[in-house]
Amino acid sequence: MTIIPEKLAIHKPAEDLIKKTDINIKEKILFKKESDFHSIYIVENKFGRFLKYLDTYQAGYIKTKEYKGNLPYINYFLIPYLMNKSIKDILFIGFGSGIIINQYEKIFKKLKRIDIVDIEEYIFPLAEKYFNFKNNEKFNFHLQDALIYLKTTRKKYDLIVVDVAGNEGIDERFISEEYLNLIKIHLKSDGIFVSNMPSSSDILNKKNIFVQNLMKKYKDNFKNTDCYSGKTSNKIYYKTFFNIEEDVFDITNLIMISSDKKYEIGEDYKELNAIGLDIKPYLDDRVSFE
Repeated sequence: MTIIPEKLAIHKPAEDLIKKTDINIKEKILFKKESDFHSIYIVENKFGRFLKYLDTYQAGYIKTKEYKGNLPYINYFLIPYLMNKSIKDILFIGFGSGIIINQYEKIFKKLKRIDIVDIEEYIFPLAEKYFNFKNNEKFNFHLQDALIYLKTTRKKYDLIVVDVAGNEGIDERFISEEYLNLIKIHLKSDGIFVSNMPSSSDILNKKNIFVQNLMKKYKDNFKNTDCYSGKTSNKIYYKTFFNIEEDVFDITNLIMISSDKKYEIGEDYKELNAIGLDIKPYLDDRVSFE
């Protein structure tokens, strides 16, 4: 079964806002391929260069006057740097463009290795060719189903990041008890787990059953979970692509950062500033379920 983001919406979008998004963005297709798992496109338009699965932007680089950088929701994956600057071992599931992998290498000064798991065989060479991904001896690539990797590896990590999606959405296996148990097995005692999930933008609404059930699972498995609503990333997205100052559709990324250790968010942003990111607005998107 697949979790389809659009089906999680609680509120209908306003018709006048929908019309503002109904524009023809001319794209140059640099690469396309039907693989065993995805409809892959690398496209370029006036906003930047992107990896798409079917019609959905998965990764890429925005190059506009207002914003230059990764797809903005991915910037939340850099928050663990403010929690533990001494991270050495990272597992990243769902490779995308590889931009954040190179960012991790720059900011984590004690980094020893990043194990990268993706089921898509074309994704690694595409990142090198189209997104300037720089490979080195610290990176280990595993062309494998994520759950099979988690079941067979014995490694433990300081940080595990999971960002997976298919043409339509996210496989339900990535919210299963089996999956969360495997994540816990491979986290060090003070390890940090970051997961990207879809949600209605009305995150705390009682009708948001998906997130309520998801939070219960995470609270059952981790002593601490902080959630970030995607408000800042949505603002950048709608402003960049449609010159709109508000959300149109009732769907957002929900970034969940979990650990059995209680971390404080540090205020030393020097390394993040050095890679061109102002992290402060993203930190303000924290949602409290208390």
